[in-house]
Amino acid sequence: MSDLSVELTAPNGKKYTQPTGLFINNEWVASSKGNKITSINPTDETEIVSVHAAEPEDVDKAVAAARAAFKGPWRDMASTERGDLMYKLSQLVEQNKEVLATIETWDNGKPYSVALNEDLAEVAGCLKYYAGYADKIHGQVIDTTPAKLAYTIREPIGVCGQIIPWNYPLAMAAWKLGPALACGNTIVMKAAEQTPLSILVFANLIKEAGFPPGVVNILNGHGRVAGAAIAQHMDIDKVAFTGSTATGKEIMKSAAINMKNITLETGGKSPLLVFDDADLDQAVKWSHVGIMSNMGQICTATSRILVQETIYDKFVSTFKKQVQEVSKVGDPFKDETFHGPQITKAQYDRVLSYIETGKSEGAELLMGGEAYKNVGEGKGFFVSPTVFTNVKSSMRVFREEVFGPFAVIVSFKDEEEALEKANDTTYGLGSAIFTKDIVKAHRLARKIEAGMVWINSSNDSDFRIPFGGVKQSGIGRELGEAGLEAYTNKKAVHVNLGTWL
Repeated sequence: MSDLSVELTAPNGKKYTQPTGLFINNEWVASSKGNKITSINPTDETEIVSVHAAEPEDVDKAVAAARAAFKGPWRDMASTERGDLMYKLSQLVEQNKEVLATIETWDNGKPYSVALNEDLAEVAGCLKYYAGYADKIHGQVIDTTPAKLAYTIREPIGVCGQIIPWNYPLAMAAWKLGPALACGNTIVMKAAEQTPLSILVFANLIKEAGFPPGVVNILNGHGRVAGAAIAQHMDIDKVAFTGSTATGKEIMKSAAINMKNITLETGGKSPLLVFDDADLDQAVKWSHVGIMSNMGQICTATSRILVQETIYDKFVSTFKKQVQEVSKVGDPFKDETFHGPQITKAQYDRVLSYIETGKSEGAELLMGGEAYKNVGEGKGFFVSPTVFTNVKSSMRVFREEVFGPFAVIVSFKDEEEALEKANDTTYGLGSAIFTKDIVKAHRLARKIEAGMVWINSSNDSDFRIPFGGVKQSGIGRELGEAGLEAYTNKKAVHVNLGTWL
């Protein structure tokens, strides 16, 4: 045991070794100034442990390690061998999923069953998926004339800075690591300061899998310090970010210093449209999942529920019953819990402030609307699932992302009005349509301004399918084959086979 790791026992009794340093060049090191971030358990507000916080000097060291690895063993490694390492990492995640899920729940507040069965399955599956792509990233020959051979090479971009969010710490890391590694890039990754723990345990698995030093470097640190240093670094070739739209805009500005390649996945205020010919029970169940999962802390959350006026009252009453029956608020380590705490006191206060905004704007509070204090000794950042009805498009609760268990239900008259209200937003990430009329569904899918459309479901995600938004919900795509495009450059090679005339 070194001074850069501690033995911890989680609330569910699992014991494990928690690294607390910075993972640079396959070694654990202290931050240059010794500053630390303290992780807070959102369930009871107690301190879990403090970890080292990177400074710009530490980012420099990580970038240097990543650059050396890129010029050395990693870029020139046989692509099949890279894939083998990634597949081994996927297997190690599967073998250690109980510990990793425990840390996610302790540090983040999400239900353990979700962390184990959904998040960790996503991590292992995503890495395995891109491991299979590592030796299948091909260029092409382009036929022009017999006197010329032209072909393209798909080359790695280089050193990639990756900044991940706190709502799905390991899953979002896998989304970025998978395609970047498959394409032969090296990485400097910064975790969210709110959830610094699980990614450090994951870092040990990277070394155990056999990745060369410097290929993946993992830092904790504050966004304004370490995140800014990554975005502005002259020797980082690409930055990928998932988080708020406001922060995405700042990263975009900073990345302009050397015209970095960027991928941004930012905020959302996604609409869910329910027509009167829909299967009402299915629409209600998916509407609930679409906004209340992960305590509403999902960028794609379908937080604007638009319901045709002929079934509006019936939908509202059925939806309220669904939320009451299913959204059990409680200790995230208990099996019956659907709804854990918000991630931080700041996020908890933000949700409560929007509740007051909804009331002051004249929206009708259907349910919830208060802090939930019936867990343990009344501590923790719990908010009752909240639903407002009779909401107008001009209201802030209709227009602004709350990022909590907070839904607004709005009526519409016909397809034209539904589409107008759905597109009345600066965001464009996800969207959902509920109808049995498949012609109408496909027609609307083309007209909704969003990067993703779910027909008769909500928040479907699959690592084989592109993920991303339009408007102020981001730039570029992650996942699927499209995710590889974000981590390669296409080089054109022209070969003269003839003679100069």
